[in-house]
Amino acid sequence: MEKHYLTTEQLIGFENYKYSCKDTSPLSKYVMHPYWNRVVEFCPKWVAPNLLTFVGFLFAIAIFLLFTIVDYYVLASDDDHPEVSPLPKWTFTLAAILMFVSYTLDGIDGKQARRTGSSTPLGELFDHGIDSYTASLIPIAVYSVFGRSAKFSINSHHFYFLLWNVLLNFHLCHWEKYNTGVLFLPWGYDITMCTTVVTFFITGIWGYEMWQFVLPGNTTIGTIIEVLIYGTALFSNLPTVLWNVYLSYKDGTGYNRSLSEAVRPFAPVIMFFIICTGWVFYSPGKILDTDPRPIYFITGTVFSNICCRLIVSQMSSSRSEVFNRLLIPTALVALLSVITRSARLELGLTYTLCVFVALAHIHYGCCVVRQMCRHFRIYCFSLKPHTD
Repeated sequence: MEKHYLTTEQLIGFENYKYSCKDTSPLSKYVMHPYWNRVVEFCPKWVAPNLLTFVGFLFAIAIFLLFTIVDYYVLASDDDHPEVSPLPKWTFTLAAILMFVSYTLDGIDGKQARRTGSSTPLGELFDHGIDSYTASLIPIAVYSVFGRSAKFSINSHHFYFLLWNVLLNFHLCHWEKYNTGVLFLPWGYDITMCTTVVTFFITGIWGYEMWQFVLPGNTTIGTIIEVLIYGTALFSNLPTVLWNVYLSYKDGTGYNRSLSEAVRPFAPVIMFFIICTGWVFYSPGKILDTDPRPIYFITGTVFSNICCRLIVSQMSSSRSEVFNRLLIPTALVALLSVITRSARLELGLTYTLCVFVALAHIHYGCCVVRQMCRHFRIYCFSLKPHTD
């Protein structure tokens, strides 16, 4: 059943939306954009930009499904579990190819839109909404390269917080735009994507064993990754975002919202973090140790829904939502699990929640896209004139 998630105010806001973006990354400017400019020339002009975006997303899903099937418990690269067969090298090579194609399609969709004169607010919303989902799917897949043994990598609890760090940084970029009106693309995005492709390729050649080393000071690849990711967030991304927001207030170039309105988008994020983290810490079945993948999937799916709604708010210049309805079933499952102290019930409820939040998020995305298409009299995956 179709639901009108977008209000009349938001649809009108989309009509007045003007895309504003700043990309100062040297990697993006001198390497990726010249590459994308060349690649897009081979794309037929009848291909809709959103189709490129969606196909790229399907490749990202394929990577996630690949490792979900062959390494469900993220133990194949962990020598402490000899009962689990190591992943063949071709799985990492295949992931590298899929990742490279996905990244390329994500890079040329906007160029295809400008090339065909088909740039619309739907295109940006579609692109960034999908990015909010791949922000969790790709890190979960990469986790299989290193495994979840603390001996050489990081355990499932550490990865849980690392995943949250990645998602929060994605949210920060759009919170920044919510207040400044400008999307400042972080340098770390292109670096991370290229590094991921290279990591998969290297692992496909030499195997996961090459990452199993211990440097002086008991430094492992897990330690290095944590330091890099947390360090980049704390000393690069966060200060830059705060500085840009500060300048927008100082120079009067942003929306100059009150403090309560400016930080309003963090409300559902904080609530979700408290619910999810409280659940995994008091889990009767110690779910992050026994079956972490559904928790990671739920975290990424609900967070994507929260981010999508923020993107809608910042693009339509409307007030950000303070509560996300997917928090209700998540809180109920967490509460029932903790209260009943039944590991078996918890696992059943967790899988049920996985299906529910995935279907709810897909429903939200499909309905929003249909609303936008009707309002702007366009098709999502076709450049043909709207005949209705």
